[in-house]
Amino acid sequence: MNIITKHPINNLGYNFIDTAYIPKGEDEYYLRNRQNNNGIDYRRLSGFEIEILIRNGNTSDDWGKIFVSKEFDPVLVKNSNFHGLVRIGKLEPYYLEFHNLRMPVGIYNSQIISCDFGHNVCISNANYLSHYIIGDEVMIANINELATTDYSKFGNGISKEGEKEATRIKIEVRNENGGRSIAPFNRMLAGDAWLWSNHPEDAALQEKFIEFTQKEFDHKRGYYGTIGDRCVIKDCDIIKDVKIGTDAYIKGANKLKNLTINSDKENTSQIGEGCELVNGIVGFGCRIFYGVKAVRFVMASHSQLKYGARLINSYLGDNSTISCCEVLNTLIFPNHEQHHNNSFLCASLVMGQSNIAAGATIGSNHNSRGADGEIIAGRGFWPGLCVSLKHNSKFASFTILAKGDFPFEMNVKLPFCLVSNDVKNDKLVLMPGYWFLYNMYALERNAWKFEDRDKRTEKIQRIEYDYLAPDTINEMFTAIELLSKLSIDKDDNAAIDGIENSTRKTEVVKVKQALQLFKEIISYYGTVQLIRHINRNGLSSFEELKKSIRVKITRSEWKNMGGQLIPAADVEKLKNKIKTDGINSWSEVHDFYLQSGEEYENNKLIHAFTSLLEIEHITSKQFTAQYFNHLLQRALATKTWMSKSIYESRAKDYTNPFRTIVYETKDEMDAVIGKIENNQFIQDQLKGLEDFKKAVKKLMRKFELPHPNPSPKGKDTL
Repeated sequence: MNIITKHPINNLGYNFIDTAYIPKGEDEYYLRNRQNNNGIDYRRLSGFEIEILIRNGNTSDDWGKIFVSKEFDPVLVKNSNFHGLVRIGKLEPYYLEFHNLRMPVGIYNSQIISCDFGHNVCISNANYLSHYIIGDEVMIANINELATTDYSKFGNGISKEGEKEATRIKIEVRNENGGRSIAPFNRMLAGDAWLWSNHPEDAALQEKFIEFTQKEFDHKRGYYGTIGDRCVIKDCDIIKDVKIGTDAYIKGANKLKNLTINSDKENTSQIGEGCELVNGIVGFGCRIFYGVKAVRFVMASHSQLKYGARLINSYLGDNSTISCCEVLNTLIFPNHEQHHNNSFLCASLVMGQSNIAAGATIGSNHNSRGADGEIIAGRGFWPGLCVSLKHNSKFASFTILAKGDFPFEMNVKLPFCLVSNDVKNDKLVLMPGYWFLYNMYALERNAWKFEDRDKRTEKIQRIEYDYLAPDTINEMFTAIELLSKLSIDKDDNAAIDGIENSTRKTEVVKVKQALQLFKEIISYYGTVQLIRHINRNGLSSFEELKKSIRVKITRSEWKNMGGQLIPAADVEKLKNKIKTDGINSWSEVHDFYLQSGEEYENNKLIHAFTSLLEIEHITSKQFTAQYFNHLLQRALATKTWMSKSIYESRAKDYTNPFRTIVYETKDEMDAVIGKIENNQFIQDQLKGLEDFKKAVKKLMRKFELPHPNPSPKGKDTL
């Protein structure tokens, strides 16, 4: 039975906060008064103004509780009912226009309960508008319910006074059983979500994270919902317990409940028709359109949900787009793309710069009796059309999965790898280094694309977009170790164990080619980082270069924390500081990200140099001017090959007969896809190659490098 209670009509709009939660000496408006910082000097209505308001069809339980600004015009308030304390800014005889929506300034045909309004608002047909603080020039039209409860958390995972811990909203990322649950909070970063979800076994750490989150917000009851200046809200059904920034545009939403919607004049957020969002955080500059459903979620800045997408119990990183499909219990780092109606992603950690194709089903919990499986995918994860994967699986960076059903769990440790299911011969086939060998254009362009599209204005985390970085280089070393132990046949193929949870054969193809490729790429990475270090610091000699580099005995392990690469040792220090009260808030954790970002280039340099010495099998002493010259020339050759591959991998699209058959003439093809010689990205890469050549030659002259020996101390070059 629905329990409906009766109260005197003149009590409507009052007693918003239970008296038990009002501090001594305060009234029920004390938090509201703190929140309302519009600077308006409100006054009581005059008798003449009350007369006009009544004549215009307005009612109030107590006209003495209606306060207005000096420039208030009562003529612009019609057919509205007011209950409780209501404060209204200036109303002037204008209309406001936004996207062809034209509304007269004023309050019309609405029921207002205990609200504050800024200057020149346009309120029309608000059937139930309760306990909101509304900014200047806000346009609200045709809203069924716009209300706030006294216990609202606005999407944050906190508990209010008098509430039990069980009421705290949590997001069950990465695991459907809730074993990695995190509490969302406004401005939560992908690194925060990873740090929290990655250490469920550390009870002390988990307790600190709850404490940090609780401290971020006041736990007192009685905060009003807020709508910032210049917001436009029209044709919505239910908006309840929602905090909205400035300049947001919300139209046709079905239900918005317990949310923070971040928006400002430079980074406007928009929510469109048919959307239902409950218990979540929407970042700055987000776009949510056309029937989207999101429950228990965080959308980081400049991310998008479109065309019926489902985002449930998940974190979506910055600059990501999900359309049409369903994403459940997943933690996604920045720069993720998933555009197709029949793709599904569940119980996964996806480390960004990823693309999930149509028909891809990532995650099946039918491996066991419990829905507790997980998938971990390094950055650059690209499952192709109609891919089906099983929990538990793990993939190195820049794994691409060819079309097909993969019937067994996998642990792919080889980066830049093409993974194929050979159904005819009943075997799994791996091609490490595929991207470098066959699609250099896409690899390079994606790195450029993601960095170019980074719209974040607050870059607390330094996201690594380069496909050659400490994480991928370390994976290459792992691959070299694995591949070097294999028995390679005359066709350059080899069987490998431990990749798939099955008894069938797993085959690695082009093994020697991959080994040579990874070694050369690591050497290139190390050399390029040295060149960048020289240029950044204006070093003038080889001796100065050697003195400027700190040498470590062993190559460091790194962690991908929400798209930001951080040495594993520093992550451990962070965890210890949190547990020993050296760090006491999320803002201090964010300071750690900022500091790590400032130290990144130096730490990356040390990693690159250590990697270079390791792959070249030399010591720091053997790193001579002659050998540096040798490395520079090899790097130049590698850069030349990579630039040529970028062109050739794209050029195939212009010569492949199965690409050209849809065009009757070359002119038609050029009109559709453009001429390759006009491809600006390719032209930029070719120019980059010429610039690199000039920089290397200039460096050789500047450092007066001696002609290189074939190899140091008789060692063969790679």
